[in-house]
Amino acid sequence: MSTPTPTTARQPTDPEGPTGQLATWLTTTSLEQIPASVRERAAHLVLDGLACALIGAQLPWSRTAVEAVLNLEGSGNVPVIGWGRTTSGPAAAVLNGTFIQGFELDDYYPAAPLHSTSLVLPALLSTASQLPSVTGAEFLRASILGFETGTRVGLALHGSQMLSRGWHSGSVFGTHAAAAASGVLRGLDAAAFEDALGLAATQSAGLMAAQYEAMSKRMHHGLASRNGFYAAGLAQAGYTGIKRVFERPYGGFLSTFGEGHDPDATQITKGLGQVWNTEQITVKIHAAMGGLHPAIDAAIAMADGRTLSADDIDSILIEVPDAIYHHGWWTPERPLTTIGAQMNIAYAAAVALLDCHVRPEQFTPARIDAEDVWQLIGRTEVKQVDEPQDPAWTQRGYNTRLTITLRGGEVLTQALNQPHGGPDDPLTNTEIREKHRALTTTVIDADRAAEIERIVLDLEEQPDLDRLVELLAAPARSVLD
Repeated sequence: MSTPTPTTARQPTDPEGPTGQLATWLTTTSLEQIPASVRERAAHLVLDGLACALIGAQLPWSRTAVEAVLNLEGSGNVPVIGWGRTTSGPAAAVLNGTFIQGFELDDYYPAAPLHSTSLVLPALLSTASQLPSVTGAEFLRASILGFETGTRVGLALHGSQMLSRGWHSGSVFGTHAAAAASGVLRGLDAAAFEDALGLAATQSAGLMAAQYEAMSKRMHHGLASRNGFYAAGLAQAGYTGIKRVFERPYGGFLSTFGEGHDPDATQITKGLGQVWNTEQITVKIHAAMGGLHPAIDAAIAMADGRTLSADDIDSILIEVPDAIYHHGWWTPERPLTTIGAQMNIAYAAAVALLDCHVRPEQFTPARIDAEDVWQLIGRTEVKQVDEPQDPAWTQRGYNTRLTITLRGGEVLTQALNQPHGGPDDPLTNTEIREKHRALTTTVIDADRAAEIERIVLDLEEQPDLDRLVELLAAPARSVLD
């Protein structure tokens, strides 16, 4: 297994501050110090992320991205997942992150929304290509420490507030996840990690208005992954970054992005090495923005055992908290783009009621423009309600209530504070494996998918990543063709 950099190496400027403590922890934490259950869950998260990359590789907007990025960057030695082509490390990080985020099927962390695998895995694959050899154990350790870093920095910014303010939260604090993971693989000492975190912070960005029609929403996490990859590489070369970036009162990461919102730097180190946020990362079962999943789950439950048509439904009321309201509601207009449909709660609830699932086939042009869907969208009202829908709920969560009134006057209602897959009702590892098989069977052959699954779930015993990279690199089919 991987060996951390000795503690006698260079130290951060303030070892006791949050930046310094995180930098030191990244340097000194071995794989053996991470609980076995966390390592097992992380391997399943890696498996899920790679399945999302394969299904996202040949989507129409992904093909546009590949053509544009390869024209800009040219060739290199890092595989573009599902394409049989290679490019530079930075370009591959952008594209592979774009693929994982390509169809809204990838993981997210509810308490501080970001998509961890789309940030960490591309940065690691690009970093590994620059190193003589990387074992599976080293890759897994780097993944976990990247997952932990991104979620903790997000908590310090009260991540869901970032969405309410219009930031694409995950690409703002996701640069740190990618930098941490890449830095672990590079063996940075604590002083270099301080630089890497500062270099990551100064590259943070992402505007949530991209959710309405822009392809760029798919690429935000890929860009953040590239920026983290750059941050670690620059730091290893001795290029310095902002010191004590989480503490600086002027121009620091928390003081600037969290201005007026009381950022809490203690969240970065709270329970560090004892509480593992990796186990709280949510794996999706619906091809839509994570905040819509409770409404989707409620709609599917209501439709279970019924055959509902648009003519059966008189009205739909969806009540949601602030972050979901701002992130997932606007009055949609035709033509609605795929990204717009995947982010809009009225569309998601409509297809869930009519089709009883929200999968890739719900986002074909024909389904997005179908009359029965738009009839229901026109009968949908969405309200912002921040009080708990159920007094028994002890945490804010998703706080979603769906109420539908049928033509005959019958009223159906259901409130959910978390979807299936959320922190209190997580997908089991068995369900994640089933999701991997269901997704990959549509785009690659079963033997290839099975070998990817075998290698990833046995990462700790892999002497290198060569075969896994080979399996990922080969061309994939498009799920929409």
